[in-house]
Parts: sequence; C-alpha cells; structure tokens
Amino acid sequence: MNQPDNFLNTELRFRTSRSSGKGGQHVNKVETKVELLFNVKNSLLLTREQKTLVLQNLNNRIDENGIFHLTASTERSQWMNKRKAMERFYSLIRRALMPVPVRVRTGPSHNAVENRLKKKKLISEKKSMRRKITGREIE
Repeated sequence: MNQPDNFLNTELRFRTSRSSGKGGQHVNKVETKVELLFNVKNSLLLTREQKTLVLQNLNNRIDENGIFHLTASTERSQWMNKRKAMERFYSLIRRALMPVPVRVRTGPSHNAVENRLKKKKLISEKKSMRRKITGREIE
C-alpha cells in the first residue's frame, strides 16, 4: 500500500446489520454487526502486483466482483466491531502482501551420510550371514 491510512478509509465501505449473540433485548434493536467491504480490483492504493497477490492469497474472502468481505460481530457496540474489522483487515492485507521466502535447498549433513552408510553396512553384513556356506568359503 503506497498511500496513508486516511486515504484507505475512503476506499473502505461499511454495512451494518443486527447481530446475534450477547446483548439481550438490545440485540433486537441495534445494528451492531459490521461488514467491511473493500473493492480490490478498483483500488487506487494497491499496485497491479499487490492486487494480484491479494486476489490470490485472500480469494476465499473475495467475491466474483473483486470485493473483499469481512464481518465483525463479537462486541456489543458498532464502533468496537468496526474497529475490530479494520484491525483484522489491516493484518490480513499485510499478511497477503508479505513475500513468501524461497527455500534454499541443502544437502544432507556429514553425520547423516555417515549414519546411512553405517546402517547400510550393518544390513549388508546381516544378510551375508544368512547365506549358505559352500565348500569354497570354508577354506
């Protein structure tokens, strides 16, 4: 993301609805559940490469129109749920944009090679002891 956070807030949309869970009768009257919507495909904040990364890494949260959906309904107040949704959004986007480290392939250690050869030798000796003794081997 190449812009300040307040510009990001203009790209975020919020929808509210009635939430289930704690709150008693209050739940039936107040819209505390918050759904955060972010249009990834039309975002001015993300570069083309970043959009591709986000679309790949968060594809289970993005609909066919390229809109990222995130809901929060654990708290009793709409403001707290909005805050939680934004915190989760930032962490998910940050994680989606993080590059995957390339694994450097290494060979087996010296001890591993040595142990493998020792075991191989033992198995070879064990199997050679099972062979029948012929006249030539006695001499």
